[in-house]
Amino acid sequence: MTPADFSAIRLTAELATLTTLLLLLVGTPIAWWLARTESRWKGPVAAVVALPLVLPPTVLGFYLLVTMGPHGPVGRLTSALGLGVLPFTFPGLVVASVLYSMPFVVQPVQNAFEAIGARPFEVAATLRAGPLDTFFSVAVPLARRGFVSAAILGFAHTVGEFGVVLMMGGNIPGVTRVVSVAIYDHVEASEYAPAHALAGGMVLFSFVVMLAFHWVSASPRRRAG
Repeated sequence: MTPADFSAIRLTAELATLTTLLLLLVGTPIAWWLARTESRWKGPVAAVVALPLVLPPTVLGFYLLVTMGPHGPVGRLTSALGLGVLPFTFPGLVVASVLYSMPFVVQPVQNAFEAIGARPFEVAATLRAGPLDTFFSVAVPLARRGFVSAAILGFAHTVGEFGVVLMMGGNIPGVTRVVSVAIYDHVEASEYAPAHALAGGMVLFSFVVMLAFHWVSASPRRRAG
């Protein structure tokens, strides 16, 4: 593999790590609200969160490119603030990855919150625990397996992105060229040896991720057996 390939691996790891952390910060309140609310807006919000599951990545990438480009509303705002535009930059990749991987973090955490049931919160209320205290001392510890599953899925899904990152970031070595794009480049240039090396690494990574996800998802009794 070339130095550019190792740079792509490093950039992919940085992108996946930052995206996963941001998704846990942003997605946890959304998952908590979806798990607890009876609002009529629950369905539409859940549908918007899950939209990347069925929406072609190139469609999402295209609209992000239009929205955040120099003539889009977000692009005009960031330009007015002196931040430039996000397309074809690493921050742009992060924003696109957060939006595209959102359901892979929100849904496992939401399911974990829903599985807790009402009883622990009723007990906390009788002990006069406030909302924040109840959330951090009751909900989060009981939903920890959901958080671990969400982190695994969010990280892995970000590593495997192609269409969104290609549309939003292009192919700039050291800036937006991630592993999936690097594999595409090698195949397009008929450079099959480095393509095999990168693709084989992705297969191994995917297997380890799914094995870890299976282990986390299994019940404690099943793991003990």
